[in-house]
Amino acid sequence: MSIRAVPVLTGTNNQKASILVTQYFLTIPHDAAEEPTMESMQEFDPAELEAMMAAVDKFNTELKEAGAFIAAGGLQPPSTAVTVDATGANPTRKPGPFAEAPEYVGGFWIVEAPDEEKVLAWAERISAVLGSRIEVRALQEGPA
Repeated sequence: MSIRAVPVLTGTNNQKASILVTQYFLTIPHDAAEEPTMESMQEFDPAELEAMMAAVDKFNTELKEAGAFIAAGGLQPPSTAVTVDATGANPTRKPGPFAEAPEYVGGFWIVEAPDEEKVLAWAERISAVLGSRIEVRALQEGPA
């Protein structure tokens, strides 16, 4: 298994040397049949939810301390999406996701890592914390 990684030059002009790292997109899949609602969120055991949030916060702190954290966030469910299409003469805005799917991205991290092994180790850690699979994909290189 190999992730196609594109290195990103990090650092500022004031630094003597910069290192090449790759930015990765780590995503948390959710089952579309179990889209969370405010009512279903009330069913979570408050102590379990608090423990999981503390573990995620610890993971985020460790990413930051390692210099790997770029961004992270949870996403609202697909039913809240609006799909915008301005490819024709008149732009359209359609309520809902652009595609029906059995799973959707519920949350994400963007991290930097020097190699695939390091990012996969980060993914394994958060997978264990969340009790969920984590998909790892390298970001494409930006325009020069």
